[in-house]
Amino acid sequence: MESTAQVALLLDNTLSADGDVRRSATGALDDLCCNPNFPFALISIATGGENQGQSIAAATYLKNFTRRNTSEASRVSKEFRDVLVRSLLQAQPAILKVLIEAFRPIVDADFVKTNLWHELVPELRLVIQDSDLVNKSGNSKWKTINALTVLQSVVRPFQYFLNPKLAKEPVPPQLELIAQEILVPLISLFHQFVEILCVQNKSEMEAEKSLLIMSKCIYYAVRSHMPSALVSLLPSLCQDLIRILHSLKFQDHGSEDGYTLRLKTGKRSLLIFCALITRHRKFSDKLMPDIINSVVKLLNVKIDFSMLDNLAERVVSLAFDVISRLLETGPGWRLVSPHFSSLLESAIFPAIIMNEKDVTEWEEDSDEYIRKNLPSELEEISGWREDLFTPRKSALNLLGVISISKGPPVVGSVTSKRKKGEKNKQKGRSCMGELLVLPFLSKFPIPSDVNTPITNKTINDYYGVLMAYGSLVDFLTEQKPAYISMLIRSRVLPLYTASFCHPYLVASANWILGELVSCLTQEMSPDVYSFLLKALVMEDTDISWYPVRISAAGAIAQLVENDFSPPEWLPILQIVVDRITIDNDVEIPVMYELLKTLVEAGADAVAPHIPHIVSLLAQHILKHIPLISEPWPQVVERGFAALSVMAQYWEGSLPDDIANNVVAAAGRSTIAKAFTDILQVAWLTPLENKNEVSESPSSLDDSSTLLTFIMSDVNENDAVQKLIVSKLLLAWASLISNWHGWEEEEDLSIFSCIKEASYLHKKVSLINFISGSTSQRSIIEGICGFVSNAFTQYPSVVHRASSSVHILLRLLTCSPEEEYIMHAVTASFTRAAFSSFKEKQSKHSPVWKPLLLAVCSCYLSYPEIVERTLEEDQHDGLRVWAVALCSISSIKFEHGLSNESEIKLAVMTLANLVTGLLMRNESREGLLWECLSALMEASVRLKELQEEGQDADENGDENASEDDNEDEDDEDDEDDDDDDDDVHEETEEEFLERCAQAAIDLENGTGVEEVDEDNQEQEIELGELDEVDALNIVQSLIARHHQILFQGPKLPQQLVSSFIDAFPESAAYLL
Repeated sequence: MESTAQVALLLDNTLSADGDVRRSATGALDDLCCNPNFPFALISIATGGENQGQSIAAATYLKNFTRRNTSEASRVSKEFRDVLVRSLLQAQPAILKVLIEAFRPIVDADFVKTNLWHELVPELRLVIQDSDLVNKSGNSKWKTINALTVLQSVVRPFQYFLNPKLAKEPVPPQLELIAQEILVPLISLFHQFVEILCVQNKSEMEAEKSLLIMSKCIYYAVRSHMPSALVSLLPSLCQDLIRILHSLKFQDHGSEDGYTLRLKTGKRSLLIFCALITRHRKFSDKLMPDIINSVVKLLNVKIDFSMLDNLAERVVSLAFDVISRLLETGPGWRLVSPHFSSLLESAIFPAIIMNEKDVTEWEEDSDEYIRKNLPSELEEISGWREDLFTPRKSALNLLGVISISKGPPVVGSVTSKRKKGEKNKQKGRSCMGELLVLPFLSKFPIPSDVNTPITNKTINDYYGVLMAYGSLVDFLTEQKPAYISMLIRSRVLPLYTASFCHPYLVASANWILGELVSCLTQEMSPDVYSFLLKALVMEDTDISWYPVRISAAGAIAQLVENDFSPPEWLPILQIVVDRITIDNDVEIPVMYELLKTLVEAGADAVAPHIPHIVSLLAQHILKHIPLISEPWPQVVERGFAALSVMAQYWEGSLPDDIANNVVAAAGRSTIAKAFTDILQVAWLTPLENKNEVSESPSSLDDSSTLLTFIMSDVNENDAVQKLIVSKLLLAWASLISNWHGWEEEEDLSIFSCIKEASYLHKKVSLINFISGSTSQRSIIEGICGFVSNAFTQYPSVVHRASSSVHILLRLLTCSPEEEYIMHAVTASFTRAAFSSFKEKQSKHSPVWKPLLLAVCSCYLSYPEIVERTLEEDQHDGLRVWAVALCSISSIKFEHGLSNESEIKLAVMTLANLVTGLLMRNESREGLLWECLSALMEASVRLKELQEEGQDADENGDENASEDDNEDEDDEDDEDDDDDDDDVHEETEEEFLERCAQAAIDLENGTGVEEVDEDNQEQEIELGELDEVDALNIVQSLIARHHQILFQGPKLPQQLVSSFIDAFPESAAYLL
């Protein structure tokens, strides 16, 4: 082993500015990892290095070392664990912060998962008892903060449930031990520190740090579980947590470090309260009066929300959340209702009105302002609502909960089913929204009133009123439509017509109209859309109106998505397209998303305008497509996405007789020309300029949709059009051949394009489809690369890849000169599908069927190529594939053949296999008779399906009439049941049982592969094989070779009987 000094030198070299020196040192350290003394050298340097940089480097390397080398199967030695823990207990803060990360994987492997580190808890308890802040003799060699930090890492994994396969997981024995041995005595120490810091108001930084770490340990212990040893201590613990909350100050704080630590401890105290209320009602009900009083007291303190930092905002937000959660419990109403008025006036409303921080954020970071206060689904700037922990959001949530409160709910288990009639009992009681919230909000006059002076306070207060309206959706939904209309017409819409139209209020009004969409009546549509369109085009003044325009776009999108249609679609479409062509880079993404939403929601109503819109957008996009292929600017990517959506919805709106519809035909040609112009510039221009094409080209999914549309408009007599399409297909095939950006939605459009290209080639014989040039692969070779790669991806794409193989091999015909290409393509498909099957061969899987049937299509086209490829890939590969095909052909196979085309393909393949084995005089150790048995069973199923299809056709009209009558009856029944309250709602127990079963299925592999049912049930494209009588082939085969076929092992009697029943003429050969 190299000496510790040499390891230290290598660590120093990893910090060198010279890249070669760093790489050399890193390689040398990696070579030393296998030496058993290496981690000990790292610990030695981490705790006693020549300088802090070297020590941190050693601790960091040790952290990465333990993460890589620690698992249940590869445990570290006891000696190393002991040395590491001793080092942690004495390390300096900067080193401890990194070194503790090296400790966590060991705790997880040796203590949490296997419970083999029996001495950890007793020894850690002794260390804490003898640490410097507990044993104040001055002789302790252990640091309390370090020991508590180690404890935090030990407890931390238990904050979550560890075994998802259990619906009700008991408290882990390790956590029970920690609670009994360490946490119980630690709560006494916790109480002492609270007395010193919060009651006596002494300033001791070490105690503050210790208090924070202890609060984290307690939170981790009770977040999911409730150790029995802690139950009796909850009352005293809650009192200490309440004292911490009472000691918090949001303004005029002293020491910055002490203030931050106290706020963090307060935050953790509130999280503990949330856990107790949500997870441990059985033990916390008696504690709730004190909890609610302390939190209300905290919030009723006058707070300047514009001066709060992020941590203080999080504390206030959590305080509102505690009340919200408590109000939703059984005793919640009784405990919280006395505080409703004071909370609304002194806490909630001050938190939601506009403040100086909002004004600053509006001007300096508008996107962040929108993300926090005006969230929508249009753009990424909306963010993740759950991550926006702001006092305003939590206050609005609490206000919404208060507004729908009707008194104490029926006391019962949170898991009990709702009893019939419960809802009716609540109907006669007024909500607090009606009794308290709306009367309070009505006190604030609208700034547009001529009699109301326009002041900052008036604007700020009314901003809060608007925010409050947005939180009352659940309450307002239950009110009469006339009341909602009156409220919006008198309190919201006047803001748009006021002589003093303030952007802060208009933006909020936009957002409210979107939020209240479920409450709006259609008669309000003209006014609502008129004002929103006005807001959408408002230009900047000395104040930015950007949030106004974005919130208007978000509101329009929300309205149309919820079937609140505008009186006319064209004016909205024109304005949105105009906004796009203004070339505002910041707003274009949002406007494109709005345009897509309008097209999706408007569908048939928007379709007539699509050709003109496409032409305008195409001209705009063409100006922004770069000369090089990558990367595309956002305006181009968003533009392609919008064009793709419009193409799909325009196609869906077409009449059946488009050939005789002049308007529809002209619209198709207009759209196809625009798409052709765009793709020529996007794909062909870079190739002409000999620019390299990216392996992950932009917008390939949307581009594929455009190309599919173009192909649907090809006229077989137009040579120029065919040539252009061939060039586009050639470029597209080159792009997809090395595709690596597999995603569900993107893949679907590419596969659809493959299908359309195959149909088009069969129809008009495209240039370069099968045979390419000397310098470029053909279209089908590019497609082959994509499809072959697809077989290694997720289950849904495997089905699509298999479908593409069937289409390409069954539809295409080739000349003798092109056969060598088809041989190579067939071999590639076979190799890819069979390799993927071998990876999943050990366990029955839904993807067996598409993989094996893909090889079937290959085999029926070029059997010699397939046999050679299978044997090259694996010894006896043909037998492996054939046996698996026999398995999925059996009705007993869970994921077997399900429709007529699949069974027909299997029958023909098995017949060819049997014929081939007979011609070569091979039995392959029973393979011949195994294939024969599978062939007979599949043939019986195929005949049954064909007969069922004939019967269904004969009785179709009669059944359709009966179904119509039944549907009418069903609709009547549904109307009768609309108000039925006795609807089954999933209980907590049922939910947990379902999750546990899902975890079990996941571990067993039965729930891993989710396959789209649409893909599974899709009929296979058989091409000319559709005209082949597969059953006649089977009967002929048996008639010719029955003397050989039935000399082998005796077939099951049930199989023989069913086959004779299906094919009586075969009885002479089988009996």
